Amino acid sequence: MTSRAHASAGFTLLELTIALTLLALLSAVLFGSLRLAGRSTDSGEAKAEVSSSMRLAQDFLRTNLEAQHPLRMRKMVEWPLLFRGAKNELRYASDLPPRVAGGGIWYYRLAVRSEDARSPLTLERVVPDLAADALPEFANADRSVLADGIVELTLGYFGRDPDSLPAVAPTWRDHWDDGQQLPLLIRIDVKPKVGPIGVDLFDRQARGASAFFDEAINAAGAPVDPDERP
Repeated sequence: MTSRAHASAGFTLLELTIALTLLALLSAVLFGSLRLAGRSTDSGEAKAEVSSSMRLAQDFLRTNLEAQHPLRMRKMVEWPLLFRGAKNELRYASDLPPRVAGGGIWYYRLAVRSEDARSPLTLERVVPDLAADALPEFANADRSVLADGIVELTLGYFGRDPDSLPAVAPTWRDHWDDGQQLPLLIRIDVKPKVGPIGVDLFDRQARGASAFFDEAINAAGAPVDPDERP
């Protein structure tokens, strides 16, 4: 009786070992689940932050590009427009709200600073000297960061080749070199490190000199279809 009661009052070494092993396995599973949940939360927050940055950048660029002006360099041959469009960089003249640096017309450059570790999408601006002998540079420009962590910036321009007849249908291209007219449409796509694979940041008709664009579209005799992209 005594030995049987003593045996039922505790655990054997084998039972204790099995219990500790099961506890360790349960702890490992629980820790893994918590770690996965933490990673999912961090990833979701990062994607939400990227999406929010893209929305703000989109709203600002839409407003800024719709307010662009067809300014010309008065001392350069043929008075070229202050507009240059490359595959990964855009330069244009537009309004600045009066609450920022007193407002006025500024010359902007939209580009990704790949040499910066943050890889930011930046918008630089300078006050253009229209009486200068060369296009403005951005050596001492004011800079605003629209979004961080941008892998790639891709731009597209919808319009006609220089000296084309009005009946010629406009097409999409990855650069704009015509110094005498602005493109009819501008498309901006960005590829962030985190978040969507590609973000359509802007795809609207450029509103600077809107009367000029309306005349050009009407003269072509055909609607401008933004979906006819290469």
